[in-house]
Amino acid sequence: MNPLGISRFTVTSSLGRGLQPHVDGLRSERSGLRQRPFESSTLAGWIGQVEGLDQPLADAFKDWDCRNNRLADLGLQQDGFIDAIAHARRCYGADRIGVFIGTSTSGVQQTELAYGERDRALDRLPGWFNLRTTQSTFSVADFVRLRLQLNGVAVAISTACSSSAKVFASAHRAMRAGLCDVAVVGGVDSLCLTTLYGFNALQLVSPDICRPADARRQGLSLGEAAGFALLTLDDGSSEFLLEGYGESSDAHHMSTPDPEGRGAAAAMRDALQRGGVEAHAIDYINLHGTGTPANDLAEDKAVVALFGSGTPCSSTKGWSGHTLGAAGILEAVFCLLCLREGLLPRSLNTREKDAALCSNILLQSRTAELRRVLSNSFGFGGNNCSLLLGRRA
Repeated sequence: MNPLGISRFTVTSSLGRGLQPHVDGLRSERSGLRQRPFESSTLAGWIGQVEGLDQPLADAFKDWDCRNNRLADLGLQQDGFIDAIAHARRCYGADRIGVFIGTSTSGVQQTELAYGERDRALDRLPGWFNLRTTQSTFSVADFVRLRLQLNGVAVAISTACSSSAKVFASAHRAMRAGLCDVAVVGGVDSLCLTTLYGFNALQLVSPDICRPADARRQGLSLGEAAGFALLTLDDGSSEFLLEGYGESSDAHHMSTPDPEGRGAAAAMRDALQRGGVEAHAIDYINLHGTGTPANDLAEDKAVVALFGSGTPCSSTKGWSGHTLGAAGILEAVFCLLCLREGLLPRSLNTREKDAALCSNILLQSRTAELRRVLSNSFGFGGNNCSLLLGRRA
């Protein structure tokens, strides 16, 4: 494929608002995970919570007010992203900029709050609840479109934990089809009780901090994040590029990955083929690396099958937790920062590598000149996506 330029990007997570706290966190090996409860939850464990989401949205967007859209709004305000989109509007027109946003739960917390205030006698939700503008999957894509004053195609993608990786692929296809000239891609997912108790019921949440690839790993830590990027046709001016992407849907199981990693391998292979590069051209792989026994082992088999045991790889979920529908964009931004800073981050919180894993899991961070990296995002139901990201030579 012809590469797309990544002209601007930003991310907000439990590590902080904007790019610099994420660079600082990677370099200092400071995790954003904290051992704390979320609202009325009584579950033990660690979460990656974003601070400062108590203020309602401006009156112009009051119908869209919910935790998820507040997080989206906070994320959009970082790193001059809104100004960059204003410039793009002047260059291309508001009708020619697409919006592609990934989310998993969207504003489900708003439904939780409404259900708590329901009229039990009439079995009716309160009048302030608006499913379309807060709970619906499209809510966050619609809000981002309105917040950025855009009138073009707007799409919400919800494929579990691959959602905001797949937005890159969808945006590329839309641009190639002539539906838009440039695209805002991103992902937003916020903490809620449904997510916390749901993953706990699946026995996937660790009581300990997330320890990807560790011999004694017990599961994931949940987090929340919002991230965005502006994709353009490559005119030689962008330092960073989307060089390829790969998608697969192996449908092995509703919540368990194919133990041989065949779907994951297919997505990575597709990304390499679309980018026209061989496996040896990849300098680093950001693993999906949730810290669950099944996921880490299956992904390890896929990586070794394609790359052998030499390519450096690690999971960054020890910094942020698993941000579900926002994981794809968050970890794509981590990869872009690694390209920019020349950094190979270790697998944070991993104390003893699982002897059953054969890939080159980094246990110590180091500097290196990076040209191409791969970012993996694998969702429930075997919905997989891998992004090939590069820095202009």
